[in-house]
Amino acid sequence: MKYKIRLMRPNDFTPVIYLWENTPGIGLDKECDSKPGLSRYIKRNPGLSFVATIAGCIVGAVLSGHDGRRGYLHHLAVLPSYRKLGIGKDLVQHCLNGLQRNHIPKCNGFLFNANASGRSFWVHNGWNLRKDLSILQKMTNKT
Repeated sequence: MKYKIRLMRPNDFTPVIYLWENTPGIGLDKECDSKPGLSRYIKRNPGLSFVATIAGCIVGAVLSGHDGRRGYLHHLAVLPSYRKLGIGKDLVQHCLNGLQRNHIPKCNGFLFNANASGRSFWVHNGWNLRKDLSILQKMTNKT
């Protein structure tokens, strides 16, 4: 089955959010992962987030960006019936290529601890699980 990888565009946000909402192991934030939130992210990180399409329909997506030092991948998802075709791997490679063009030497991905299939994908594709780090988070509008 032939698929195409292309840059994510604002008119992709509705089907991409739907894909993410319906993919176990993907956690969305109503504010940050809204259309306005995604628009801000894409504008801040141009050329780094991608969708995979078959016959014009989105079958996979990934959000990627960087902070000037490290790259980050968020919400990699491929529809179940299109997995094991290399789509996820190609989406990630497009992100890594974009990060490399921006002189970003390392990339971090985020994965829920309970997402065993996600962990299997990442480890199978050469990513290292960091057991020495934890993520801490705080809302910016709270003191």
